[in-house]
Amino acid sequence: MTETPMARPITAGLDGSPESLAAAEWAAREARCRRAPLRLVHAWMLPAQTARTAQAPEMRKLWAQEALEGAKARIADRHPEVPVSVELIPRTAVDGLTGHGASSQMLVLGSHARGAVAGYVLGSVGLRVLAGSTSPVVMVRGGGERTGPEGGEVVVGVQDPPESAAPIEFAFATAAAHGAGVRAVRALPPPVFTHGPRTRPHPDHGADTGDEERRLLAEAVELWREKYPDVPVTERVEHGHPADVLLAAAAGAGLAVVGRHTDRPPVAPRLGHVTHALLHHAACPVAVVPHD
Repeated sequence: MTETPMARPITAGLDGSPESLAAAEWAAREARCRRAPLRLVHAWMLPAQTARTAQAPEMRKLWAQEALEGAKARIADRHPEVPVSVELIPRTAVDGLTGHGASSQMLVLGSHARGAVAGYVLGSVGLRVLAGSTSPVVMVRGGGERTGPEGGEVVVGVQDPPESAAPIEFAFATAAAHGAGVRAVRALPPPVFTHGPRTRPHPDHGADTGDEERRLLAEAVELWREKYPDVPVTERVEHGHPADVLLAAAAGAGLAVVGRHTDRPPVAPRLGHVTHALLHHAACPVAVVPHD
């Protein structure tokens, strides 16, 4: 009898904060739905400039091991069907998390509540991991907000095909694992009005443009509709700033999914304004999926 190969793990990064524990809980539920193992990791080494004034390395390592084992016991008690492993990584946070994320289905991290001036999302660690990861990164908020697709449908922002294939596939696979639906959203620039005796929309923003955008959106999701026939799909094309459109769509969602270009030069911004807006203001978890 041939054994079914085990799925790649879902990795959750722990730093001892309540937010990272919320991320581990989300990752455990995702691992259960996807029938995948869960890996809890902590990168305990500090950058040289910080390590000089920090706690002794032996004490940091001991504390990290205890935090990992405590989280593992908590997950095992709540999700006994999920295989859980722990690993101390003798590297700094960015290098350790990015490296382990590469061998995972996704990397799950915790972020502070909305309105925080600093935290995992806004801090250098979270931003650098999001910008450098070769696998999807899911940011999960603490504080009792919705923590998974079971709270609603999966919303995915669709850019120009075929660039959006990876985010769309991630959205459909997540929705299928949870028995949820997908809402595919594409934003159109707001109408530009010309001024004269009679103010009217510019012809470039007429019905033909909307029809073409709806066609492009339908084509972008067609392959995944066929691959996941049991996933209900809603397609929406709306006028407005992309960040505003996607935030509005994500208001009742369980997960918001956006893409991130990996082929930009090092000097270019690695996270777009739409991604930043979601990370700062969306109440649901946000998945950032790299693509070419």
